[in-house]
Amino acid sequence: MAKGLMTVWLMFCSVAVLADPESDPWQELNQGTFALNETADKFVLRPLAKTYVTVLPGFAQQGVGNFFGNIGDVSNGANNLLQGKPLKALSDFTRIVVNTTLGLGGLFDPASGIGLEKHNESFGQTLTVWGVPKGPYLVLPFLGPSTLTDALSRPVDSALDPLKYFYPVDHRNRLFAVRLIDQRAGLLAAESVVFGDRYIFLRDAYLQRRDYQVNDGEVVDDFDDF
Repeated sequence: MAKGLMTVWLMFCSVAVLADPESDPWQELNQGTFALNETADKFVLRPLAKTYVTVLPGFAQQGVGNFFGNIGDVSNGANNLLQGKPLKALSDFTRIVVNTTLGLGGLFDPASGIGLEKHNESFGQTLTVWGVPKGPYLVLPFLGPSTLTDALSRPVDSALDPLKYFYPVDHRNRLFAVRLIDQRAGLLAAESVVFGDRYIFLRDAYLQRRDYQVNDGEVVDDFDDF
């Protein structure tokens, strides 16, 4: 489901690229890092993602995505609590119980079927809700689009990730790798909607999506006058 939402979001951004250029004061540095990341993606990550999609049946890909999504609900619930949203946090933690048991360890997502909404929260969003400015746009080496606040909050996100505590370490690293490839595979279908300057398009798409997430889907309509 998250993969489909990302595709729809990029399609929306294909007709609404509106980010404020002042949000990217480090553009020259960011473009250099972006070029590095694009090279790594072209020769390593994208081929792996395409192989993953080719070899793994669709239902298996869905199961992998559900499994990692179930793990991610731990962070979602914790951050909803920190943001003062107890009902959403309760929904997140209930999702974990339902999907871990009835969903066979998270391979299936019966929680969505009974109306428990999937959220997408991070500590960077929590800081923004607390009033911390999101800061300038920042492209991280091999990690991609971010903002300064999101980048500084990554250690907390890592601490809230249950995979961090999975042992032995070599097994944990394999899970990290599979999750990364699964996430990249989810973006393959959206590549055709990217147009114009790729750096600017992806920057603006990221910043708009971040604002959307922080505001829990409440979007200011800039097109009322049309």
